Amino acid sequence: MLYNELRKDYLLNRWVVIATERSRRPTDFAKPKPEPAKGSVCPMCVGNENMTPPAQMLYLKENGEITKSKDPAEGERPKNWLIRDIPNLYPAFSPPKKPSDQEKIMQNESFGYAIGHHEVVIESPNHDEDPADAELPQLELLINAYIDRFKELSAKTYVKYVSIFRNYGLEAGASLSHAHSQIIATPIVPTTIQDEMDASKAIHAKTGKCIFCEIIERETKSPRLILENGDFVVFAPYASINPLEYWIIPKKHNPNILKLTTPEISTFARTLKASLKALKDLVNDPPYNYGFHVSTNPQTQDSYHWHLEVYPKLSIWAGFEKSTGIYINTVTPETAAASLRKIIK
Repeated sequence: MLYNELRKDYLLNRWVVIATERSRRPTDFAKPKPEPAKGSVCPMCVGNENMTPPAQMLYLKENGEITKSKDPAEGERPKNWLIRDIPNLYPAFSPPKKPSDQEKIMQNESFGYAIGHHEVVIESPNHDEDPADAELPQLELLINAYIDRFKELSAKTYVKYVSIFRNYGLEAGASLSHAHSQIIATPIVPTTIQDEMDASKAIHAKTGKCIFCEIIERETKSPRLILENGDFVVFAPYASINPLEYWIIPKKHNPNILKLTTPEISTFARTLKASLKALKDLVNDPPYNYGFHVSTNPQTQDSYHWHLEVYPKLSIWAGFEKSTGIYINTVTPETAAASLRKIIK
């Protein structure tokens, strides 16, 4: 008889049951792809720019050069774009209505409405050009767009956190199929990120070391390693709560993405594409979410280490998970890593 394993997250006070007794192969999760909706007009496609709010940031291709701009206040909107960043039509967080709101948030976060920003990054003029299939130059542009928006939003006094994330597939929360990501700037640091910051800061105070750097060193030698290159490590975390979950972590210590160099952006694009393509090929293009974990708090400069977490949407959290916060994962991280590693090779 095999016993299931009870594992704890590297930092969070979060537990997961690795169900070795009823473990499943990753290919068990492969499903036929649903037929795309026909006859509907995509507001994100080229030619439909007037169906969305004006872009607050554009990457344009003009005479072979890429320039950065925004939509004009009036008149025809450019169609020669490569990336469009637009306000979300149904924002979860909205900019301050008046200057006094910015001062109010510094004193009390219970100010009546959710101050912040909610943006949609249209990743390509090509409808289906998701990161697994995108050309590397386009993916590098997307990463640069993330950095540009992160830099501008994190500089606002009322913003305490900038979340960059992607929902892919209807089951993962994507209401539109055109390749896009989202950015939400919030007046608070989300609980998960704050817990990571607090735990990593406490470990650094005790040991003088970054726990994420220690995790990198440990996981590059473990059976959970998926991919390693000169700048990044990809691995299935020890206490994965999602089947086939994996993280991408830079080897160079930095709390956020602002200091990524041009060569590192290029390597990150290759790493992201290779890992998402492996996931797509292994499980027949499953729905997934990914999210950046970052910090702009100066006090976490030495202790926090930015990373990207990828969560395939392959299982349903039911009553036990929702009522206890303990998760059951039916694919061991070691099996997930071996399967993804084999596809990449």
